[in-house]
Amino acid sequence: MPLTIHHLSRSQSERIIWLCEELALPYDLKVYARSPLLAPPELKALHPLETAPIITDGEITLAESGAIAEYILTKYAHGRLQIPPSEGKKYAEYLYWLHFANGTLQLSVSRTMYFRIAKLPADNPVEKMVIARREHALKLLDDRLKVNEWLAGEVFTAADVMNVVSLTTLRILVPFSLEGYPNIVRYLQRVGEGRGIRGRWKKGIRGLCLCWERRHRRV
Repeated sequence: MPLTIHHLSRSQSERIIWLCEELALPYDLKVYARSPLLAPPELKALHPLETAPIITDGEITLAESGAIAEYILTKYAHGRLQIPPSEGKKYAEYLYWLHFANGTLQLSVSRTMYFRIAKLPADNPVEKMVIARREHALKLLDDRLKVNEWLAGEVFTAADVMNVVSLTTLRILVPFSLEGYPNIVRYLQRVGEGRGIRGRWKKGIRGLCLCWERRHRRV
């Protein structure tokens, strides 16, 4: 019985679909509409965390995108989309950017979403600090991509899969500009043109296509 991905539309669970597509891993996809912003009751009932992504694999039900990605990579990838420990510094850099996705980038983006929901004034000092942290995270990415084609170096890895959603889909929910980060913009163009994402609309990755479908008319 194949792996099942429980996917909330326009959410970080797109990265799990993309990961399985890159690995050519068979899976079933169940798509849930937002209700109206958060996960609907039928998705919440699957796991105590009550949010996507969630996978089921036989008797296993697993949440948290980082844990899911590691589970899939360890069980099914056979070394693909990863840098092995024998690569030393390259392995450490791969791990850093793999976990930068949830530990720094996505966290800095999602925090600004909560401030917008709260409708706090633009001059709120805490919101200013949160935005500054987001811009710092973007600068770190931009600097890395100035001298590297992919986040782990010269090869596309799961680190790219994990980070891209915060630069594309989450910008639907939390609009912010990539103006001033030309290396990120070029990186997203490489992802869109080189990884065959356009053909994956049928898999429900609409948000992930945002950055290149609009051709960066507004970064």
